[in-house]
Amino acid sequence: MLKSWKVAIAILAWSAFGASLAWADDKPTYAPPAAWVQPAPIPAAPDDGQPPPAVQTLLNDNQAFADAEGITYYNRRVVRIAKPEGLAGSGSRSMTWDPVRERLVLHALAIVRNGQTIDLLKGGKDVLVLRREKNMERAMLDGRMTASIQLNDLQVGDVVDWSYSLQHNEPLFGGRSNDSERMGWAGVASRYRVRLLWPDGVAMTWKATAGFPEPKVSTIGKTHQLLVDVSNVTAPKPPIGAPARFQRVGQLEASTFRDWNEISARMAPLFTEASTLTAASPLKAEAATIAAASPDPKVRAFAALQLVEEKTRYLFMGMGDGGYRPTSADQTWSRRFGDCKAKTALLLALLRELGVQAEPVLVAMAGGDGLNLRVPSAAQFNHVLVRARIDGADYWLDGTRTGDRGGLQTLRPPGYRWGLPIRAGGASLVEIEQPPLTIPDSDVVLHIDASAGLDAPAPTRMTTTLRGDPARAIGRMTETASRADVERALKQGFSTSLSWIDFKTVDWARADDGSMTVTLTGEATLDWRPNDDLGVREFHVPGTGEGQVKALPRREPGPDSDAPYAVAYPTASRGVFEIVLPKAGAGFSVKGPNGEAMIGGARNVQTSVLSGGVARFERTAVSQVREIPYAAAEETNRQLRSAAAEAKIVRAPKGL
Repeated sequence: MLKSWKVAIAILAWSAFGASLAWADDKPTYAPPAAWVQPAPIPAAPDDGQPPPAVQTLLNDNQAFADAEGITYYNRRVVRIAKPEGLAGSGSRSMTWDPVRERLVLHALAIVRNGQTIDLLKGGKDVLVLRREKNMERAMLDGRMTASIQLNDLQVGDVVDWSYSLQHNEPLFGGRSNDSERMGWAGVASRYRVRLLWPDGVAMTWKATAGFPEPKVSTIGKTHQLLVDVSNVTAPKPPIGAPARFQRVGQLEASTFRDWNEISARMAPLFTEASTLTAASPLKAEAATIAAASPDPKVRAFAALQLVEEKTRYLFMGMGDGGYRPTSADQTWSRRFGDCKAKTALLLALLRELGVQAEPVLVAMAGGDGLNLRVPSAAQFNHVLVRARIDGADYWLDGTRTGDRGGLQTLRPPGYRWGLPIRAGGASLVEIEQPPLTIPDSDVVLHIDASAGLDAPAPTRMTTTLRGDPARAIGRMTETASRADVERALKQGFSTSLSWIDFKTVDWARADDGSMTVTLTGEATLDWRPNDDLGVREFHVPGTGEGQVKALPRREPGPDSDAPYAVAYPTASRGVFEIVLPKAGAGFSVKGPNGEAMIGGARNVQTSVLSGGVARFERTAVSQVREIPYAAAEETNRQLRSAAAEAKIVRAPKGL
């Protein structure tokens, strides 16, 4: 039912808003490459003395021409099917494009077999063109087209030769463009070429990451050329476990944007226009209602955020200029849906009415680490949110979220690392700082009453308090699913790691501050095992003393092999394990860690005590850094192994 509902919404959106779009190039054309393209002969397979991969790269050719109007990319891939395993993933070729801003030209698709060339393109006779929304189930519509061709009669030993060009123009940015090339193939490639051309008058900036061959830049007349042309080359591999900025090895980025300020300034009028309300806008009444409820700007800003979160659903509309131009606040409110740009414009309009200083900020949701080291380009960003400034403090508001509660003080800075404020005068990147957490995201207390005897069923209560995004996730589940389904999911989920507890009841509650408390009760079967050396019975807290640890992996030689290791940050957790003992604990003892230590970038505080007839083990871990230096990896692994080997034990007196 839910799937059908989402599809219906998407179809309605196409009907209502897609009909007015001019699909100027909704079919590919078929022609030879442009005159500026330098054709290349098909090289022989590399002879490196190693067994080839299933699909062997003979030619990876990437050429581009950027001018004041935009950019044209030429790509050619020639591969050899070396093994039967290579047939499964090589049976088709496809290309997607935006028919409003792009034009696809297919040049060739052929199989070379025993010196004979078999044409598969045939002027487009067997090309299937579809408007296929790949992310429709994620409430995202981008209007992109797909051209697909099946490779009939493909055999082991065949050489597949595939080439096309893609012309791209972005009017909103005055023809500014970017190019990104990355080395990525199995085994050894016979030839790899990157060739970038631009004329006088076009400002081109470029950067190459570790492992990418050194480009040669030359000028012929009024045309500039950047060239990399190498033979028998292996694609570099990123260092395992490194932060994202070190994962981009073997990559070249180029852009005709002058700097980040230009991107900021070009986007500013779009958001100013979209966030300006009409004189009769119903949003003015919504803002007035919020203002009347409280004079506190923090309360007002949070109420505006909740209005955007709860009253408008998320739907990305990327057709036409929708990829960069936000829908107006009034239209978003009337539709009751919008993407991140639309929801940001809506929130900005409300905050302006409420007298709260705020601005939109562009971010990269997955590639923010090291963004300050990359070339300026609008393509670096895929999300936008609001930064509100109240009483000298910054608050980051994201209208695409749902379920935020507890006020602005509960909102944490997002983990995007860098953002680009959108301002009329332009702006540079700003770092989004994330301090260590001061309260745990996860606070678990497992209380077991074993006072009736070592072998008697022990009444058990586990109380888990979640905060931040974990609380929002559980909160959404409890609000959208039936109670029976939630109980089932929670019982089954916890039983995977606590199989020795038979949970009977589940309850939960959402507090005003947004935290979520889940309480499970049941009975535990404690495994008191004999210690023959001491002549007593012991209970080992499950999961402790086993020595199993997720260590920082060793690295093979390669680019940036001495890069730091990324660790989870910011995180904070607290766990308490307590057992009420028989006979008020008389004659019992505990063994376990006590003290404070920095392990794996986190401050760990542990206590193991017996007091008032209760054996109690507590551990608090708060991450302090997001990276561990490469030189500290071995010592960190030693500490992790040592900590994992520390058992938490309750010992019964002799004879019990």
